[in-house]
Amino acid sequence: MRLKSTLENYLFILPAVIIFIIFYVIPFVWVFQLGMYEWDGILPTKVFVGLGNFKEIFFEDKIWWQSMTQAGYITLIALTLQNALAFLLALACDREIRMKNFYRVLLFIPPVLSEVVVGLVWQWILDGNYGLLNHWLVQSGLGHLSRNWLSDPRTALTTVAIVHSWKGFGWGFLIFLAGLQTIPRELYEAARVDGANAWHCFKKITLPLMAPVAVLVGILTVLGTMQAFVLIIAMTDGGPAYHTQVPVLRILASMRGSSRFGYACAQGISFGVILIAISFIQYRFSKKVKA
Repeated sequence: MRLKSTLENYLFILPAVIIFIIFYVIPFVWVFQLGMYEWDGILPTKVFVGLGNFKEIFFEDKIWWQSMTQAGYITLIALTLQNALAFLLALACDREIRMKNFYRVLLFIPPVLSEVVVGLVWQWILDGNYGLLNHWLVQSGLGHLSRNWLSDPRTALTTVAIVHSWKGFGWGFLIFLAGLQTIPRELYEAARVDGANAWHCFKKITLPLMAPVAVLVGILTVLGTMQAFVLIIAMTDGGPAYHTQVPVLRILASMRGSSRFGYACAQGISFGVILIAISFIQYRFSKKVKA
C-alpha cells in the first residue's frame, strides 16, 4: 500500500515534470550544446570551438560587458526611483482617501500597456526636433534644457531608465499595496494609544513588516529589468552607438546582425548563469532580512 501511495503521488506531479523537461531542460541542454559551435543558423555545417565562445564573451567582448553595465544602471534606477515611487503611492492608496479604488486602477494602467506602444509614444514625446517635452521646455522659458534626449549619449541611457521605471512601477505598487493591507490595523491603534505619532508607527511597524515584501519586489525588479528589451527596441534600438544596448539586445544582434547563432547561444547561457547568481545572492540576503 505504501508503494502504491508513493507511485500515485509521483503520478500526480508527472505532467509538471514532463512539461519542465520538454520546455526547460531539453532547450537548455540544446542551447548549451549550440553555444560550443560556430554556426550561422542556416547552413547545416557547424564548427566545434569548445568553450571558445564563452572565452570570447568573458574576456574579449567589451560591448557585451558594456551592455551588462548599462542594464545594471537601469536596474539601479528601477530599484531606487521605481520602487520608491511604488511604495509611496501604495502608502497613499492604503489610507482612507476619496476615490482610492480609482487611483489603484489608474496607477496599474502603465504596466499593462503594450511596451511597443509605450516606447513609440515616449519616442515621440522625447524627440529632439518636434517632441512635446522640448516644446514644453521652450514654452516655459527653459529652452536651454532642450536636447535630443534619445540621441544624445549623455542622456539616452538615463532617459530610457526613467521611462522604464514609469512603465514598471505599477507592479511594485500592487505588491506593496497587498503587503500593506496584510498589516493588522490593531497594531497602529495600539501604538497610537501608547502615544506614538505617524513617524513612529511607520518606523516601528510599517517598515519592519514590509521588509520581506520589499525584498521580493527587489528580486522581481532586478530579474525583470535585467531582461528588459522590448521598450528599448521601440525607443532607441540600442543606440546611439551602443549607449542603450542591454544583454538581450546584444544577443539579438549576434543572431540577427552577425549571424552567429552559436555565439548568441553562448551569450544566452552566460546571461542566464549571471541572473541565477544574482538571484541566489538576493535570496541569501532575503533570508537575513527575514531572520
